[in-house]
Amino acid sequence: MLQVNFIRQNRDLVIERLGVKHFKDIDLVDTIIVQDDLRKKIQSSNDELLSRRNQASKEIGALMGKGLKEEAEAKKGEVASLKNQIDINEQDLVRIEAELKSWLERIPNLPSIKVPLGKTPEDNAVVKEAGIKPVLPDGSVPHWELIRKYDLVDFETGVKITGSGFPLFKGKGAKLQRALIQYFLDFNIAAGYTEYLPPYMVNEATAYGTGQLPDKEGQMYYMPADNFYMIPTAEVPVTNIYRDEIVKEPDLPIKMTAHSPCFRREAGSFGKDVRGLNRVHQFDKVELVQLVHPDKSYAVLDEMVEHVEHLVQSLGLPYRILRLCGGDMSFASALTYDFEVYSAAQEKWLEVSSVSNFEAFQTNRMKIRFKDAEGKMQLVHSLNGSSLALPRIMAALLENNQSGKGIILPEVLHKYFGAASIE
Repeated sequence: MLQVNFIRQNRDLVIERLGVKHFKDIDLVDTIIVQDDLRKKIQSSNDELLSRRNQASKEIGALMGKGLKEEAEAKKGEVASLKNQIDINEQDLVRIEAELKSWLERIPNLPSIKVPLGKTPEDNAVVKEAGIKPVLPDGSVPHWELIRKYDLVDFETGVKITGSGFPLFKGKGAKLQRALIQYFLDFNIAAGYTEYLPPYMVNEATAYGTGQLPDKEGQMYYMPADNFYMIPTAEVPVTNIYRDEIVKEPDLPIKMTAHSPCFRREAGSFGKDVRGLNRVHQFDKVELVQLVHPDKSYAVLDEMVEHVEHLVQSLGLPYRILRLCGGDMSFASALTYDFEVYSAAQEKWLEVSSVSNFEAFQTNRMKIRFKDAEGKMQLVHSLNGSSLALPRIMAALLENNQSGKGIILPEVLHKYFGAASIE
């Protein structure tokens, strides 16, 4: 959530940057400024009334001490009148602040100056493409056929147990999932990240803190009896570990990693886009989260992009890195890089990671702060990235490495999987 003072002091910049995200309700910017002016005016009036009431209350005691009961009673009437005005002002302040908060919640984070102009994924900028797209042997098939051939995932039983989009991994498929998760976590831990295993359900305050509410209610699974949400990513509970806390500046950056299942309603795609593991409602992902000094967040973003790139490279997958345009960015992000791997049998790119800098947008909601060297309280910046989402990584690994001798696994997975191939 943007801070009111920032909006006030940078009105023209805010309007210009919101245009990059194609935010339509630009009039909200001036509405917020006007509302804040009204809030300040009433608060100032109330402060004056409180001062007058306190002074009048003191005078009552002095008048009573002098035996001036009539004058004291008059002062009591004045105090009662002031109290009534104060109560009215405080009610107005509660209403105005609630309206102000609701309007601020509707404004997305401002995109960085590095964000490309554009409305759709086709407008995203390809900043790097690397790796060699494999030439598959004749008879090569997409991953959903390989899954059936090697008996790795039982989609039909997943439908029976829960419904479409809830795959049941089995045998070597379950083992490969576990191998990928452990490898990703070990890779992150070696880079200085602390591992967490978070709850898979969160309360409303937690979902609000990272920007899932009120923006993404329709994408999350909700349990009304408990007012809990199933997490769409480990970013949500992990970032909230430090909600409402003042961290020590020397402790920054705080680097966290976590594996979790992720639950998303995912709607609107048909045909090949939803075949096999391309798009599911429950999937596993290993996540990175950093809380950093605001002066260093873009340098840290570059470091996180490089970290994820090395992880993808270690799997031997062709990949490309995209800088998302304004129209394709999330509500909370200031700058996002997507990683896509090439799926040879499907002849298409599959997104496997997003790495984003949220600046102070999330931490303003969560009130994660630190005291700088001058004793001034500042908001930290938050960043997160996938390292990595498993379904499409598994799809690309199966498709790109199929051979007459089975699925040849990357060398880095051999010790985790216990074999060099799936046969």
